[in-house]
Amino acid sequence: MAKHSGASKWTFLTNHGHVLLCLAQSSGLRLRDVAAQVGVTERAVQRIVADLENGGYLRRRRSGRQNVYEIDFEQPLRHPVESHHRVGELIALSVEEEPRAPRRRPARAGAKRATGR
Repeated sequence: MAKHSGASKWTFLTNHGHVLLCLAQSSGLRLRDVAAQVGVTERAVQRIVADLENGGYLRRRRSGRQNVYEIDFEQPLRHPVESHHRVGELIALSVEEEPRAPRRRPARAGAKRATGR
């Protein structure tokens, strides 16, 4: 299999998607930090956040001196190809959850128990 050259750099998600995912991971993240993670200017992130707010995907509220962003997970994705999916589905695929304790498997019915003989 041939390796892809680094000359063409593109991603599957837009900057709007990247900003939304950053805010889903940390709702109190400063826009300056979002800009650094996404690789765009802080002003670009401000415009994207305004777009997301105007589209009903994001709500901003103040908590002390900082903004906290709330995402509406039920909003549909915007492009007709994926409009049958919700924003929450995209976020669920991309945002890491807190590690869970491993589940113990229940004993199978009819399984033989080891004896000390």
